Amino acid sequence: MSDSMRSFPTLALRRLHVRWPGVAAVTLFMSGAAVAAPTPDTRTQGQPPLPRITPVMSGLSPLLQAVHAAGDSVLWAAGHRGVVLRSRDAGRSWERLITPSGDSLEFRDVHGFGADTAFILSAGAGSKSRIYRTDNGGRDWTLQFVNGDTAAFYDCFSFSTVQQGVAFSDASNGRSNILHTTDGGARWTLRDAQQVPAPLEGEGAFAASGQCVAHATPTHVVITTGSPGARLLSSRDGGLTWRADSTPFVRGAVAGMTGITFATPQRAVAVAADINALRTDTSSRVIGVTDNGGMSWRLLPRPSQPGALVSAAWVPANGDRIIVVASYGGASYSMDAGQSWTRITDQVTTSVATVGRTAVVVGGSGRIWRIEF
Repeated sequence: MSDSMRSFPTLALRRLHVRWPGVAAVTLFMSGAAVAAPTPDTRTQGQPPLPRITPVMSGLSPLLQAVHAAGDSVLWAAGHRGVVLRSRDAGRSWERLITPSGDSLEFRDVHGFGADTAFILSAGAGSKSRIYRTDNGGRDWTLQFVNGDTAAFYDCFSFSTVQQGVAFSDASNGRSNILHTTDGGARWTLRDAQQVPAPLEGEGAFAASGQCVAHATPTHVVITTGSPGARLLSSRDGGLTWRADSTPFVRGAVAGMTGITFATPQRAVAVAADINALRTDTSSRVIGVTDNGGMSWRLLPRPSQPGALVSAAWVPANGDRIIVVASYGGASYSMDAGQSWTRITDQVTTSVATVGRTAVVVGGSGRIWRIEF
């Protein structure tokens, strides 16, 4: 699995407090003009009006790779070259926050709890995989975890509360790597090999969107694996013990599940892709919905534009009918639970999160879109 998408674990725990006195944000940028929604692929009569799509002109060039909704109107985003952003107005404006790594790390995941507390995960081989935490909106960062396994590469993480979280790395040295914390990241513990499923040969996840680990409830957490098996790893005790289940999604040498998000404890949407064809993937079996927490899946048609699908989200204020997906061929939305799709953009997009009736999509060259339903 290439470094552009892969991950792995680490056991060396170190803590580093990095401080920039009085400095948290260095850049502020605003939404651009709203644009009309593009022509839909297919459309059913009687559907609600088209949403309002607003590009946000960030002025940044690095790839943004993860976005997370962190409470009322608060979002955090992260990406390459050490970029971490925060919005406190549902994505209309954003602040770029100073990070301890300068531009040396690729932040592939972010998880926030309100405007002050957030965790960021960098991906890369060996010590490039790290976890940091801030409790004052990015003024200070604590380095909580550094990967000490040179064969490991961490992909993503998820938290059920500010105290409890799970992180996943590609397999290394013949074992699956799942980290667990119950004290807000002060200690990250690698689960014993006997408590996690044995890996398939070369098994890992795609560090593509920050959605390969997700919580359905405080105790039910899942991991979507990529190549070679597109398996769903799941825990019903908060990440202590795990099982592996097969799924119907596309699989292959560099193909598998890429992300999952829950609308309710039982209902989730997941995406998959052939990562070898980032901009040109037309694989079927790449979008599915479960109504029983991942025990079985109903596959949905994919959007018409090619591209590797890496992220999906429900728009919660509208029930469970509206889904937004991000891919390296662009982003799309569905107003009918995935039966038909309307294109948002054909630019590279990597991750989507939702606040109320608004979806926020991030992607290549620092691009951000707000979609108001």
